Amino acid sequence: MASYYIFSKALVLLWLTSIVLTQPQSQPWSALQAPKELALKLIRDPVTLSLASTDFGHIVHDNPFAIFAPSSIIDISNLIKFSNSLPIPFTIAPRGQAHSVHGQAMTIDGVVVNMTELRNNGAGIVVFDDTTSPYADVGGEKIWIDVLHATLERGLTPLSWTDYLFLSVGGTLSNAGISGQTFRFGPQISNVHELDVVTVVNNNSRNINSWTGSLVHLNCFDSRNVVCYVEFHLLETERTKNSELFYAVLGGLGQFGIITRARIALGPAPTRASIIFYLFYNTDLVVKWLHLLYNDFSTFSGDQEHLISVNGRNETNAADYVEGFLLLNQPPLDLSFYPAPDQPRITSLVSQYGIIYIIELVKYYDNSSQQHVDEDVKLLVEGLKFVPTFMFEKDVSYEEFLNRVHSDELFLRSQGLWDVPHPWLNLFVPGSRISDFDEGVFKGIILKQNITAGLVIIYPMNRTKWDDKMSAVTPDENIFYAVSLLHATGFDKLEEFQAQNQQILQFCADSGIGIKQYLPQNKTRGQWVEQFGPKWKLFKERKAQFDPNRILSPGQGIFN
Repeated sequence: MASYYIFSKALVLLWLTSIVLTQPQSQPWSALQAPKELALKLIRDPVTLSLASTDFGHIVHDNPFAIFAPSSIIDISNLIKFSNSLPIPFTIAPRGQAHSVHGQAMTIDGVVVNMTELRNNGAGIVVFDDTTSPYADVGGEKIWIDVLHATLERGLTPLSWTDYLFLSVGGTLSNAGISGQTFRFGPQISNVHELDVVTVVNNNSRNINSWTGSLVHLNCFDSRNVVCYVEFHLLETERTKNSELFYAVLGGLGQFGIITRARIALGPAPTRASIIFYLFYNTDLVVKWLHLLYNDFSTFSGDQEHLISVNGRNETNAADYVEGFLLLNQPPLDLSFYPAPDQPRITSLVSQYGIIYIIELVKYYDNSSQQHVDEDVKLLVEGLKFVPTFMFEKDVSYEEFLNRVHSDELFLRSQGLWDVPHPWLNLFVPGSRISDFDEGVFKGIILKQNITAGLVIIYPMNRTKWDDKMSAVTPDENIFYAVSLLHATGFDKLEEFQAQNQQILQFCADSGIGIKQYLPQNKTRGQWVEQFGPKWKLFKERKAQFDPNRILSPGQGIFN
């Protein structure tokens, strides 16, 4: 009897061991299992794997099993099909420019899809300017600077941007894509007419070779629940056909499919841009200037909100771009924009008052509007309560303005300061609580701790410019602020910045501010449920429908 008990116990232990050993973390799938046409495109050399194990953040390091170099969209579809055919599917992480900062484009023991390999065989960039509503069909692997160049050649431009243009189209659309134009035109996801998406569906897909309509051509590559949807048409008669996937993917953090083409709305391109900076200083200390008795931050945010209140897409009197940022009494103090003779008095303000708030305002103009642009700017600034004599203006080309961050990148690269840790924190803050955020975070944490080494951006947006059917989440207020703490540091101070970020998040939680993270870095299921709020139930349902095995974009940490 005892021997039988020991034998039975041994069988149970053997069975439990077999379960553990079949988990993907313990026994990665083998490239030898892959069909030949896929196996030839799986790269496993140590150098390439090392490059794919990190991102712009240089904080998270996750080693994939292989890098996939697709030569066509069908290759991506076949890779997803192969993964889902296995008893234990491997995870798949599409990677564009890897500008994530916390491992969002990574996978452990899965496959990273190098989307840049599609540059010669993807959708490319095709501009259509012979309509009343011009647009560009753009491959998901393309970067926005190339979209800018291609559209400017036709006298056109996308309406909504990001601050940095060396990002992939598919990458920004998977998040939202925001910048100073968002208050008027919405985020980039609000300016998409159609998408091509490679995805998985948890149903019995029909064999459809082609479908032809007045403006749409649909090809489905259907084999075992893997479908390559080529084109989602958004005419009213087609909204019900693929709208669920369309809205899921935009702002969906890569959870529902891989974007391979987007149809982007375009508008006329200006030939020049006039850039203006207004400085507001902290009046916690009494100053000798007549207007300096105003509450500093209230004046700053009030003027920002006034500027974004004129926000019609065709409104000629509106600003074309509104952002803001801080100058803190902490090194480094970047005053390169300002004339050299003015830099000492700006430095004096920063030293005396601790924080200077800056509105960055842009008004576009071209040859036809050049004669009255000064009057347009005068009307824009009329009534704004910035510090007298602290208005600085210069004229630059439209491209130079949009690509302004790249100049900083080139300088930082030359100094070896680009490929360093970036413990960024990006938040959406309800407009009704932005003053509390200023007191508690800008003054109560960042200024006091004196470890800031980067840019702090703050600007308001109009919620009416966002489509709530999309996956992207915002605070439930008409006006909310984007606040970006864009830190860069050495590895020796990384933990300090991470601790500061956590302190900021804790302050917001304790104060009931109701923030939403942009480019979120949540670590627990509870945090994700709170992030998505009322959208969480639909988000889960869409995941079950389009990626039931939860293989796509595991680096986000939502379902994996």
